[in-house]
Amino acid sequence: MIVVALLVLGELSGCGRAQLQPAGPISDAERKILLDSVVIMLAIVVPTILATLGVAWWYRGSNSRARRQPDFVYSGRVELIVWSIPALVITFLGGIAWIGSHDLDPARPLPSKAAPLDIQVVSLDWKWLFIYPKLGIASVNRLVVPAGVPLRLRLTSASVWNAFWIPQLGSILYCMNGMAGTLYLEADRPGVYRGESAMISGDGFADMHFDTDAVPQHEFDAWAASTRSAGPALDDAAYRVLLQQSVPAHPYTYGSVRSGLFADIVMQRLPPGDGPRDSAPGVHPVALP
Repeated sequence: MIVVALLVLGELSGCGRAQLQPAGPISDAERKILLDSVVIMLAIVVPTILATLGVAWWYRGSNSRARRQPDFVYSGRVELIVWSIPALVITFLGGIAWIGSHDLDPARPLPSKAAPLDIQVVSLDWKWLFIYPKLGIASVNRLVVPAGVPLRLRLTSASVWNAFWIPQLGSILYCMNGMAGTLYLEADRPGVYRGESAMISGDGFADMHFDTDAVPQHEFDAWAASTRSAGPALDDAAYRVLLQQSVPAHPYTYGSVRSGLFADIVMQRLPPGDGPRDSAPGVHPVALP
């Protein structure tokens, strides 16, 4: 049984590992809150375990020194200890949650000497569209960003409610049709960080993920220039193709983007997607090339 338990714990240690390997200031602060909360809660967990073991050992059948009090009802000292520790834990946890909820407000700009990079994010069935409005380019299922530069993300959904999440960079933000939310993130160092949808949204949900490529500034500039010089245009007709329920076979880019596209999606001047629907047996989402 011990071997089985160790194997299970070993498997579970891989769950949520990305959250414990932060690559940005937001995720690093969230990890500190998580670890601080665990340490504070151990103030209840450890004494409770020790007290349970101690009582079981002291009041064992072979211990003749244990004084049993079957008529015992109340002790002010016991009540003080039992309730004071949880009260302190709740106070500390509440303080951490209060401070953290303000310091880690998703719409709060990150302190940095560099100007933030604006990126517009659109949740589709079942893919992510990333628009770089100042660069006039767009990418599907691949987010390329310069390392060390704050990202100002504006997020919406062209279909059902969804959730945008890059675990190693930080906070989840929900994407809703007809609304636009703001999320600030930053990648401290170059790397490839997995991004995903954190809300079930239909048949293709399991494949609705993307890579976040954080690269040095000069590599990002080169990527933007090469993207701008090639690829199709993202106009209304191309956007209506994106609206179709599909799982892209691989990431791809657009060399130009129609001005005001994101605003028209948010204001619903462009039609929303169909959303999940019942599929006949054996029917799966189509894959775009």
